[in-house]
Amino acid sequence: MKQADKDLREIISRLEKLEHAVFGSGRKAASMAPTDTKKYKGATGGIRLLVDEGFFDKKHSFGEICKALEGKGYHYTKQAVQTPLNNLSSSGGGILVALTEKGRKLYAKRK
Repeated sequence: MKQADKDLREIISRLEKLEHAVFGSGRKAASMAPTDTKKYKGATGGIRLLVDEGFFDKKHSFGEICKALEGKGYHYTKQAVQTPLNNLSSSGGGILVALTEKGRKLYAKRK
């Protein structure tokens, strides 16, 4: 019986290594869980989603932001996006900062 137990342990060990190689450590499954839909509703939610995904780690123009929102399935008019963007970049501690460079208004994550 000892040889059978040894063989079984070896097979289980090999299977675990194979699963780890194919599926990873399992941490990805938790990070790929569906996002909380209540947190990302509306145009403001779309902007918050972009912030959480790191989109605003670099400066982006208003047009780039609108395209990114459309790419995520948020189809709003420019006016509907501008208001929450202004609110989130307000001087009252918003999560974004609005900068003007070469006559263009750019938005980035507040540090």
